[in-house]
Amino acid sequence: MNTTLAAFLGGWEIILILAVVLILFGAKKLPELAKGLGQGIKEFKKASNEVTSELQRAADVDSYPQQQVQYRPPEKTIEASTSASQPAAAHPQPDEHKS
Repeated sequence: MNTTLAAFLGGWEIILILAVVLILFGAKKLPELAKGLGQGIKEFKKASNEVTSELQRAADVDSYPQQQVQYRPPEKTIEASTSASQPAAAHPQPDEHKS
């Protein structure tokens, strides 16, 4: 409740306002009015929470820059580099002089 409004209204003023509302709307309509007021407040809080969460989510996305994934080709193994530099050792020739 707004504290400045409560500062201007005393106990008798609040009772007088409630009596006028009771006279204007009647005892049968007061529960319906209170229910409608409660649902309105509930919907307002829900909408304000959704807006707050959406703003928070947008701030979180903006605060973290997106990282780019860089491609790293597979490294060559020692065997592959040795066989490429020394093709004779990788593929031995048959010995023609053996009997």
